[in-house]
Amino acid sequence: MSRNSLVQLSLIPCLTLSASTLAADMTLPATAISEVIASDATHLDSPRPAGSRLNLTALENPSSVSSISSEEILGRNNLTVQDAVTRSPGITSIAAPGNGNTALSARGFTGHTSVMTLFDGSRLYTGMGTQTFPTDPWMVERIDVIRGPASVLYGEGATGAVINVVPKKPFEGEIRNHLRLGYGSDDRQQLGLDSGGSLTDTLSYRLSLNQQQSNGWVDRGESKDLGLSAAVRWQANDDLSFTFSHDQGQSQPTSYYGTPLIDGHYRDSLHDKNYNLHNAVQRYDDQWTRLNTDWNISDSVSASNQLYYIKARRYWRNAETYSWSNSQQQLLRSDYLAIKHNEEQIGDRQTFTFNHQVLGLDSRTVVGAEYNRIRFHLNNNSPYNDIGGDYIDPWNPTPGYFDSQSAYRGLSDSTTRTFALFAENRLQLSERWSLVTGVRRDHNHIERDDLRANTRSDQSLDGGNWRVGLVFAVTGQLSLYGQYSTSEDGVSNLITLNPTQQQMDLTESKQTEFGLKQQFWDGRGEWTLAAYHIVKKKLLTTDPVTRLAEQVGQQSSDGLEASLELALAHDWQLSANASVVRAEYDSFNESVNGQTVSRKGNRPTDVPRRTANLWLSNAITEKVEAGMGLRYVDARYANTANTTQVPGYTVLDANLGWQAIDDLRLGLQLNNLLDRRYVVTQQNNGDQWLMGQPRSFFVTADYSF
Repeated sequence: MSRNSLVQLSLIPCLTLSASTLAADMTLPATAISEVIASDATHLDSPRPAGSRLNLTALENPSSVSSISSEEILGRNNLTVQDAVTRSPGITSIAAPGNGNTALSARGFTGHTSVMTLFDGSRLYTGMGTQTFPTDPWMVERIDVIRGPASVLYGEGATGAVINVVPKKPFEGEIRNHLRLGYGSDDRQQLGLDSGGSLTDTLSYRLSLNQQQSNGWVDRGESKDLGLSAAVRWQANDDLSFTFSHDQGQSQPTSYYGTPLIDGHYRDSLHDKNYNLHNAVQRYDDQWTRLNTDWNISDSVSASNQLYYIKARRYWRNAETYSWSNSQQQLLRSDYLAIKHNEEQIGDRQTFTFNHQVLGLDSRTVVGAEYNRIRFHLNNNSPYNDIGGDYIDPWNPTPGYFDSQSAYRGLSDSTTRTFALFAENRLQLSERWSLVTGVRRDHNHIERDDLRANTRSDQSLDGGNWRVGLVFAVTGQLSLYGQYSTSEDGVSNLITLNPTQQQMDLTESKQTEFGLKQQFWDGRGEWTLAAYHIVKKKLLTTDPVTRLAEQVGQQSSDGLEASLELALAHDWQLSANASVVRAEYDSFNESVNGQTVSRKGNRPTDVPRRTANLWLSNAITEKVEAGMGLRYVDARYANTANTTQVPGYTVLDANLGWQAIDDLRLGLQLNNLLDRRYVVTQQNNGDQWLMGQPRSFFVTADYSF
């Protein structure tokens, strides 16, 4: 198959399907269908803010965008935001303690440097590859996903996808409250409260609180989480509103760094063992405070501003590597790491929207500017010279205590300032044709103090991105599109680039994408198909002669993504999606034991070729509902040499709900129903597998008043 063959495949349905043929093939039977798709947030004709600031619907947007509603999140057994996101097409989890258990893989690109997470449209700049907020789905109103390069919207770090987590918003009307109590396997407990409504004619609020804790399915696997989301909106007049919000997450996740392989093989008898230390610590505290102003200046002009302050505190103290020793017939526990992150970010984003005409054609334009100042302080005990490690029995590990020969002290202080100007436009060329364009220019300036060497470095990195997309509305429910877009990533996380990395350019990505989107059966069915080709240049690679790092590497990715939503007869609901991606290094060298080795043709780490999701639910009676879902992830490589592979998995989940009385709903969640042993991701070049949770149950009681 040629490099562009997957992209060319997408043109087949675009060229062969006509509106009349589709209508004839998909005529709704006369039998009654009483339900529509679960939430408006999933409809193709609903606005998808993550894909554009032009307030376009998915049918109007020349890119792959999707949304997950709060009802879908809570109704599909999703414990975290990341669990919910990975039920959308082509997104997989590579969550590990070192990345805050939030990193994702999309379209062949991995980690926070290429898959960006926003909260309420704003970005926390990731330091040292770690982001720890948001994770709590209780505070979420909707999750928007845009797949493929999106730096034209959000700046560097958005080649694979952008995930925008939208918190619950104030609403007008009678005050409504929702209380949840939950209990399940491993002494998992939940107490959640959601309250909102009007306080006066002009003042409304929303408050969400959620507390969870568990003993965990591994030894010494205790965890605690507290989530808070609070917002007050003042409708000053019909055209002007102010919303003040504060969101916070405090988390102490399980200090589990994976199950080690014994002589290269997984042993099921070790799956619930914890090899970390007795006094191991993971502790995260994140706070987001925002003031949103929305102003309809006139019938054709509106303005929006978001002023925000973000603070993140993180601390780790662990032994993170467990390697099998054939000579000792034991595990060598090592890498005693103590790390602390202190990060503060203040920013402001201002946009203006104009509805106007260009040469007699309807047009909508958004122009805006964005500023951020990020301060990042790093303490650690690098170069991590611990006591040499200690040997432990794999089947009866002694917890031990943290002990390192390297002093824990300040390493660096950095201040990063970013400024961006951006613009988008949608031009209605005719009744059916529309043109969507965008441009963005970023200026990033980084100042870094090395607290140990007493040196200072500073550097400016500038970037510019653009996109152009064409949409053809075959009918009001069927659109075909094509787009070309660009994106940029740092060679590492922007705010923590070391002096050498600061001298390197941002990587450059380009994408070509074609697709179609359609609603049918009077909105009770939707399907999408997208094909793409992405090339990312200026990867760090090793010069085969000098053996020095240089930016000449290249990676490419071709793929297909498809999704289907159906509301069937007899109250059946079906949600399904699948993706296939071929990602490979086109030019990439590494230094191995002093020798330069080419990785050309190899697949990047943590990238599965195929993924799929299925969720089927049914209203058995007026008061009883049941659902069942499958999640499939193909095998992945654990190293760039493609010599170590992590097995794929298929996991089955199910749930049952009973509306006991009008205000009380009881639920039962069953996760990993078949009790499969599966690997979420890997560490230590594939020698440690972070296992998924075994079969578990969770009982909930939801009371509304």
